Amino acid sequence: MLTVTRARHVVPPSRTVLSSAVCISFIFASSLTVAQESTDTAADTVAEGSDLLPDIREDKSKLKYRKRNFVIVPIPMSNPTLDSGLILGGAYFWPQTEQQKAVQPASVTGAAAMYTSNDSKAYGIAQSNYWNEDKWRFEGVLGYVDLRLELRVPGVAGSEPRADWVIEGNFFQGEFLRQVSGDWYAGVSGRYFSLNQSFSIDTPSPDFDVTSDTEAVGLGVKTQYDSRDMPFNSYSGRFFELDALFNSEALGSDNDYQTYKAKYRSYHRLSPTVVLAWELQGCTISGKAPLWDTCRIHLRGFPATEYLGSASASGQAEGRWQFHRKWGAVAFAGAGYVTDGFSEFLENEPVPSYGIGLRFMALSSHRINVRLDYARSRNNDAIYLSVGEAF
Repeated sequence: MLTVTRARHVVPPSRTVLSSAVCISFIFASSLTVAQESTDTAADTVAEGSDLLPDIREDKSKLKYRKRNFVIVPIPMSNPTLDSGLILGGAYFWPQTEQQKAVQPASVTGAAAMYTSNDSKAYGIAQSNYWNEDKWRFEGVLGYVDLRLELRVPGVAGSEPRADWVIEGNFFQGEFLRQVSGDWYAGVSGRYFSLNQSFSIDTPSPDFDVTSDTEAVGLGVKTQYDSRDMPFNSYSGRFFELDALFNSEALGSDNDYQTYKAKYRSYHRLSPTVVLAWELQGCTISGKAPLWDTCRIHLRGFPATEYLGSASASGQAEGRWQFHRKWGAVAFAGAGYVTDGFSEFLENEPVPSYGIGLRFMALSSHRINVRLDYARSRNNDAIYLSVGEAF
């Protein structure tokens, strides 16, 4: 999930059917983050995937193709939700005057496509604009997804009752933010999702909408604070986001329901080569939401579809050690829980997450790492390969 650098500090991501990538991790980070573990369920991916492509036109990396203001980057990916695959993303950076370059990022038009080994696919276009010395911002994404997921289901005999879950359809999401004061931004958001979901076995639910065709149309408000030195690999600073989204039948949504999400991240440089990062996340839903738009646990070590419910919370910490100019290592641990869970599995019980990882700095100018993580959680384990830090 890559971001654009501005004069003061890096543009904060408005960050998960479709948040995090070049790509959905790079270019599409603002749209198709299905490529990363945080983009593993339908509505979450778009909501979390609005990190922007950093301006990498002058970077010396051979991992990209560039012609003037147009950049193309391929990104490999692997996670327990979508298996392994490739994301191909491209971005066009709109020309700026020297005066504009000094006070705001370049506006960007991006496109990305993803395909994975479990036959999941996604593509779309994204737009980011900045005006008036970065006091005003717009981000929008329009796309299509066809995700092949696995879902733990309730009420089925056997120790590991699971179903194939296919989510297919179109989406649009956008937001318009205004600088309030310093590193604080506030504004409005809107979205339209038209998705078809199908299950390999019967999955009745009194709390969530599991019908075949669902539309979610909503308007919301968002507040952000970002003092990080560089969002994709922060050494210092804090990030806070509060998001409220109201889906309404009056707007064309199939159901009336509200989603509230909060996120806080903090970064501390303990020595020239060691950084401690930690985060807290929370989500709650009021009303009958589509199953693909439920709350989940934002941790590593299990598929994103493993714990879905009407409320969730999680926290994790990660130690990052840069032991070489290009190489680094991490260790992480955390826990989360879900309430009113769809599968009724480990409801209201702590779900652990812990593991280690290796980092390779692919784009030094923006501290962008390729990361390889091994994570465990109870009886599950998982391998992750992607671009950008987990948080």
